[in-house]
Amino acid sequence: MTDSRFSHLDEQGNARMVDVGDKAATRRRAVARGAIVMKPETSAAITNNGLPKGDVLAVARIAGIQAAKKTSDLIPLCHPLMLTSVSVDLVVGDGVVNIEACVETTGATGVEMEALTACSVAALTLYDMCKAIDKTMEIGQIALWEKSGGRSGDFSR
Repeated sequence: MTDSRFSHLDEQGNARMVDVGDKAATRRRAVARGAIVMKPETSAAITNNGLPKGDVLAVARIAGIQAAKKTSDLIPLCHPLMLTSVSVDLVVGDGVVNIEACVETTGATGVEMEALTACSVAALTLYDMCKAIDKTMEIGQIALWEKSGGRSGDFSR
């Protein structure tokens, strides 16, 4: 018998999409954060718009937003959701870009995976845009920081 805590598995242990049809639609919000560490010269080039590919932050922001909207295409058992809000904030520091993605919806299931996907793809886009000048960048620290709404209640790191 399967551990009942894994809602994406049936009684035989087979993967399945969770049935959320009987769950009430509630306001749901999730915030994910991550970072990409780089050489100080790379973060300076981002700040000064000194990269040949253009406005790195604008492209990463749009990529993160698009990724949130496509999460169910990327993560096999995620439900397609009508998102009501997606924001991706990027803060450049000395040798780092901190990323925060906030996703909201009113629905029967949460948006944690959408927030984590937005954060991850924004980081990957930063890597892609900057790799010509810095191949040593490291993406990491991606985690869920906040979640509200739904049966499981609120969460805050």
